[in-house]
Amino acid sequence: MKFLKAFGQFWYDFIIGDDWKIAVAVVLALVVLFAAMTAKLFGDTGLTLLGGALIVVAFSISLAIDVRPKKR
Repeated sequence: MKFLKAFGQFWYDFIIGDDWKIAVAVVLALVVLFAAMTAKLFGDTGLTLLGGALIVVAFSISLAIDVRPKKR
């Protein structure tokens, strides 16, 4: 049982890490890419560019949330 707990904790720390918002953004980007792929909206190059843009935008939003001034 200790092994399963340690194994689960490793994967949680590996995937979620310090910032859960980035992990959620990656999952959302993959869902959007999967939807675009199944709808055949873009070719391979378009999907690659869309995926890169989604990750950059998600990271920028996460960064903006983390560095905004705290309300007192």
